[in-house]
Amino acid sequence: MADDISRNNDRIEVEVEKERIENLEHVAEQQNVLPHIDPARRAVVEKSLKRKLDARCSLFVLIYIMNYLDRNNISAARLKGLQADLNLTDTQYSTCLSILYVGYILMQVPSNMFINRIQRPSIYIAIAMTLWGLVSTCSGLAGNFSQMAAIRFLLGFVEAAFLPGALLILSKWYTRKELTTRNAILFCGNLISNAFSSLVAAGVLSNMQGVLGHPAWRWLFWIEGAITMAIAVSSAFILPDLPTNSRGFTEEELLVAQLRLLEDVGEADTDSEEQSPFAGLIMSLKDFKIYIMMLSFTAYVVGLSFNAFFPTLTGTLGFSYVPTLLMSAPPWVFSCIFSVINAWHADRTQEKIWHIYGPIFMGLVGFIISMSTLNVAARYLALFLQAGSYAGFIFVFPATPAKRAVALALVNAFSQLGNVAGSYVWNLSENGYRKSYGIVTAMYGVTIVGFWAFRMILVRLNKRLEEKEAEWDAGHADAQTGDVVFMESADESLRMRKGFRYLV
Repeated sequence: MADDISRNNDRIEVEVEKERIENLEHVAEQQNVLPHIDPARRAVVEKSLKRKLDARCSLFVLIYIMNYLDRNNISAARLKGLQADLNLTDTQYSTCLSILYVGYILMQVPSNMFINRIQRPSIYIAIAMTLWGLVSTCSGLAGNFSQMAAIRFLLGFVEAAFLPGALLILSKWYTRKELTTRNAILFCGNLISNAFSSLVAAGVLSNMQGVLGHPAWRWLFWIEGAITMAIAVSSAFILPDLPTNSRGFTEEELLVAQLRLLEDVGEADTDSEEQSPFAGLIMSLKDFKIYIMMLSFTAYVVGLSFNAFFPTLTGTLGFSYVPTLLMSAPPWVFSCIFSVINAWHADRTQEKIWHIYGPIFMGLVGFIISMSTLNVAARYLALFLQAGSYAGFIFVFPATPAKRAVALALVNAFSQLGNVAGSYVWNLSENGYRKSYGIVTAMYGVTIVGFWAFRMILVRLNKRLEEKEAEWDAGHADAQTGDVVFMESADESLRMRKGFRYLV
């Protein structure tokens, strides 16, 4: 049995390496096409491409808004009687929050392995969105703990397709110098939803109580679920697919889209049809860097778990439910603006770690303020700082498509364990959640250490890439400048195009 597994792994590695060599040959062939494209024409085509792409990918923001509205509207519904009407204890309510992430975790890796193999990911995301809108609508029909828990599990199961799928699609179109800003804009959907959900909830919960004999919190689920399903229909026609087959782009624009990625990462962004669907999973599981990212992002997500309890935390300021919901919105508007500025500057400077640490340190200040005082103004300021710590949630995986698809899903899925834990962290309501704030402060400390360790690994890899290039240059002193050279190595992380460096 062990010999069969070993032979199978060896066969997969041979297939992956063979495909990589074919990709490198394809890159070299495509690179030879580039000089024949007039630079002025290239600039015009690229500008048109990015304009169309940005316009169509902007729908991801709206989808992410609905993704989080449907996920977190239970928090607003709690303020208007959901917990009392369903006779939920605090532990049962926390279970309803956390069980969503069980389904979310189970589905993410299989979903991204599948979406990486299909030609029309836009259709897949549209179908997933329709399903989660339908499931979210059913939340308004729940009559007890068991029903609500089952609905929340199913909601997480179908919602899992969106975020890693969206990140994967963006990574297939944008270069590393562009991707951080686009990822940040995508995550703004999360942040805007926290602000927007409070405003929508305030309107629905204030005006729909008793309509047709139903409590307002049920109408909140029905209305938001219906909006989600309406948006899902349009997404099938608007979202881009792949740079090789996406509708709405000219052939010239698609060619430039492929060349941009070839120049940036140095490999063709395709997998062979013969390559096993599990090849990316095997490559990811053998890369210890991904385990560091999984643990670091899990700690980060525990620290960010205040998100699901934000109206409750705002409620500690002592206002009624409508002012509480309205006051919950401004911190997230600030966080959205700050996130885009932070990501834009990270792309411009091509620096990562301090653009991640800055927001984390800001969040730590907010946590400390919340633990240190009961002053209303100070605690409200702390909520702005805490929301702003979302701005550090940016990352990029330059790798083969199969590996990138699984790596994105693995990191994002595993990190959702932080939301499961976070659902119980905020049960400690004594003294304005002081103990809870102490826990998330410690988790931010773990995050800082983990990200620094990851950075040191990338710095070391960059030094080794420099050494390999120096060795190649010494042995090819008469080579023409600008030759396309790929650095071969037993380490997959070092098999990169000459000039490639990991962003740190």
